[in-house]
Amino acid sequence: MQNLFSTYKIKSLELKNRVVMPPMCQYSVEKKDGIANDWHHLHYVSRAVGGTGFIIVEMTDVEPDGRITDYDLGLWSDEQVPALAKIVEAVHSHGAKIGIQIAHAGRKAEDAAEPVAPSAIPFDENSKTPRALTTEEVKGMVEKFRLAVRRAVQAGFDAIEIHGAHGYLIHQFHSPLTNKRDDEYGQDLTKFGREVIEAAKAEMPADMPLIMRISAREYVEGGYGIEESIEFSKAYKEAGADVFDISSGGEGQIAAWGRPGTHAAYQVPLARQIKEALQVPVMAVGRLDDPILANAVIGNEEADLVQVGRGMLRNPYWTLEAAKQLRKENVVPKQYEAGF
Repeated sequence: MQNLFSTYKIKSLELKNRVVMPPMCQYSVEKKDGIANDWHHLHYVSRAVGGTGFIIVEMTDVEPDGRITDYDLGLWSDEQVPALAKIVEAVHSHGAKIGIQIAHAGRKAEDAAEPVAPSAIPFDENSKTPRALTTEEVKGMVEKFRLAVRRAVQAGFDAIEIHGAHGYLIHQFHSPLTNKRDDEYGQDLTKFGREVIEAAKAEMPADMPLIMRISAREYVEGGYGIEESIEFSKAYKEAGADVFDISSGGEGQIAAWGRPGTHAAYQVPLARQIKEALQVPVMAVGRLDDPILANAVIGNEEADLVQVGRGMLRNPYWTLEAAKQLRKENVVPKQYEAGF
């Protein structure tokens, strides 16, 4: 039977357990140059020491104005590669694998003088109205994703995640709420996301997996639901996505017709439906901090990997504690054996 501490392999990514640290923005680039610093190094490496099988570095942006804030990480310059490479090397030295989330905030770029988006629709009444990208600019944006992925590969990451969720740029393109274009990228709402995936795959080794993060449901009036997300996910799978990271929401502050759940594992049913419909590996996320619950998600084959966010922010050694609670064998650093 599979459990939280079963090994897992997809393509060249071999994990010692099913525990994933999801991408969580740290807003800690004090120099505003997009370069990872001592905080990021300590933050990620400590989770590797703590037994996590797979770590995904926070939203890392393809251009300066693609950041949520100026304190976010970037991969628009070769100068940003070395610091990330050092993190990768250190994480590997402690037995974990590491990926990175490549993204653009689109209309949710708070510090951009003029955010860009598929259409000139602001996020909410307190946000700047974005400028709609021209068709050529959209094609140029695909190229920016390509170059960011190239740099991530150079840094030595084990997998790439493309951020197509939470109301950021790719999500904005595949949502009918935010894409009102009349060009090719409006006629086919998945075209931009597909082209980003194809560009990323062209830069990645053939055996490196590409992860696609999606919001499987929008919590707004007129928003899409699981049926629609299954359909656009099929297009992303055909374009080359190997694994789907299933979240939800983030598209805007409009009158909600189905508020996000607040109960444990509220997004797991969405992950299970995507897994069953597409026959692809999925990662579940959302209030899965209880090791018994996380273990059940794997054991019941609702998801292939479980992401622990807030729990791992509180405790970088969450995985070691989970192994103890579940009475599973786990490699505890010799320096910490006396505590277990």
